[in-house]
Amino acid sequence: MPRQRHRIAGIPFDFLPPGLVVEAIVRQPASRPLAVCMVNPHTVMSCHRRADVRNAVLAADLILPDGVGISLASRILGLSRCTRVPGPSLVLYLCDAGRSAGLKHFFYGGAPGVARRMAGRLAARYPGLQVAGCHSPDFVPDARDIPEPDRALINRSEPDIVWVGLGSPKQEMWVARNASKLRARAVIAVGAAFDFHSGNVPWAPEWARDIGIEWLYRLTKEPARLWRRNLDSPLFLGAVLRDLFQRRRLDTSTQT
Repeated sequence: MPRQRHRIAGIPFDFLPPGLVVEAIVRQPASRPLAVCMVNPHTVMSCHRRADVRNAVLAADLILPDGVGISLASRILGLSRCTRVPGPSLVLYLCDAGRSAGLKHFFYGGAPGVARRMAGRLAARYPGLQVAGCHSPDFVPDARDIPEPDRALINRSEPDIVWVGLGSPKQEMWVARNASKLRARAVIAVGAAFDFHSGNVPWAPEWARDIGIEWLYRLTKEPARLWRRNLDSPLFLGAVLRDLFQRRRLDTSTQT
């Protein structure tokens, strides 16, 4: 699978367009599922604060850039063009493009009923979408092993993709711990996609997503929940600028 991997603030990102993500999943054997994480600035800073979160993210087979902050950081660092792959958008792309490949989807996560509503709305939007199953588990603590009934439920349904929406960083840790126990082509942590695509929480309008202010829209809708995580944005910028300084210093030293 051709890809470009670039390190931003200590985390290696795969600059991979959605079409190649689909191709990688279709080719992946179910005996060895791809663990996929969508990483934004908040997740990066969680990796800086917690070794267990960092280890979980680094264990993923694909680490995709989610959030306008990652795209801006790639420009600051002078990296090759970064194709931003937000989790909710990846769900839509794979549900649509995956129909021709016959991909089957299992939705695991969300509050009670959310996964089933999400699956229903996506099936209505994409006729022919194959839903292998849905399950909204009880409260899941960090890094918990998947309960045996849940594992059996997922594996019996023979999905190609298991979508995991448990909130960050819990979902990244869950994927790292449990992906190898599932028979699927890919296990993908997508978080807020469950709330957006179920209609539980309004998704930012397309124009807001296109110009990179989805974070502001979400903050106005859920200020009590999201204001703390947005404090990570300036911390992330500081980490990126340190990266830039270190790279320039290294370039200078190699030229002398």
